[in-house]
Amino acid sequence: MSDTGGIAGDRLRSFIERVERLEEDRANLNADIREVYAEAKSAGFDAKTMRAIVRLRKLEPNERQEQEHLLEVYRNAVGI
Repeated sequence: MSDTGGIAGDRLRSFIERVERLEEDRANLNADIREVYAEAKSAGFDAKTMRAIVRLRKLEPNERQEQEHLLEVYRNAVGI
């Protein structure tokens, strides 16, 4: 392992390469997700609403209830 100025170059390069591979994987996954939304849209589903459902499903039930309650309070406050 080569040390330059107290930095292990080989180890640092390994970390950087791992991050680069993961970023590439993430880009590929994001492209796959876009394809699924496009396919759903072509089947007549609303992608924006699907994204909202996906966001809500990530929340814990109590967090989801709290968010829905706040949304209702805000709707009432602005007269919707």
